[in-house]
Amino acid sequence: MEIDAVFSGGGIKGLALIGALEVLEKRGFTFKRLAGTSVGSVFAGLLAAGYTSGEMKQMLAETDTAAFLDERKTLLPVPFAKWLLLYWRLGLYRGAAFEEWIGEKLASKGVYTFKDVPKGSLYFTASDLTHNRLVVLPDDLERYGVPWQTFPVAKAIRMSASIPYFFEPVRLRSLEGTSLIADGGVLSNFPMWLFVKPEEKKARPVLGITLSPKQSEEPNAEIKNAIQLFDALFKTMKDAHDARYISRKLEKDIIFIAADGVPATDFQLSAEQKAALIEAGRKKTETFLKTWSY
Repeated sequence: MEIDAVFSGGGIKGLALIGALEVLEKRGFTFKRLAGTSVGSVFAGLLAAGYTSGEMKQMLAETDTAAFLDERKTLLPVPFAKWLLLYWRLGLYRGAAFEEWIGEKLASKGVYTFKDVPKGSLYFTASDLTHNRLVVLPDDLERYGVPWQTFPVAKAIRMSASIPYFFEPVRLRSLEGTSLIADGGVLSNFPMWLFVKPEEKKARPVLGITLSPKQSEEPNAEIKNAIQLFDALFKTMKDAHDARYISRKLEKDIIFIAADGVPATDFQLSAEQKAALIEAGRKKTETFLKTWSY
């Protein structure tokens, strides 16, 4: 059965999506349109290129995700040198290793630019920090005077997955000058609104998979110091927009995979931890499909 699917951000916790996709494949679901934010854009891109869950699992086994932590070289012989670079470069890691990796994986399936996938079948969100606006890729590239047909899908995924302060934001040069593009989760971490619009009748079922719990099950933030305040501010900024949009009516079409205890930026997980995330996605999806009325 053909469906549309939307995947949320969540950093390394996105490995749970492999388990979810494995179950969906076994049940005979295929994807007509795909959308994602941050790590969700990674899996949307891989699916659009033709990867199966089994191929993704094998890819994971062969990939050292710690290699994505590509720090910039510095001549400063001090332990905190990378924090000095953070001030100027705006991210601890370049993100180039990650972009090269995803680019190679897409290229092996013949996907280089957005013209290599059916038009209107693949979307990512990103955040333009320079102009204070949400960006939907590839559609909004025209706003920057950039032709979407020749824009690399790997570059768009890199833009969508530029976790603030972790990966350096992408500098998009256009007729407007240079725009700093960061993680789509800054403004919309779970863009169900791309495919579910009150004024439009759905052409097919839309399934959402998020790496967060239901809002009603979300624990209250504990804020006793400035670090906890920053964390709460960022989480609110990331989730509030989408939480307001997701009504109880939409919840019936969403798989909630709350990978508690796994930091989104822990790219050095053990093989056992990675397997546990995949299993969590598998179990949640099996339970969900028992009652999903599409």
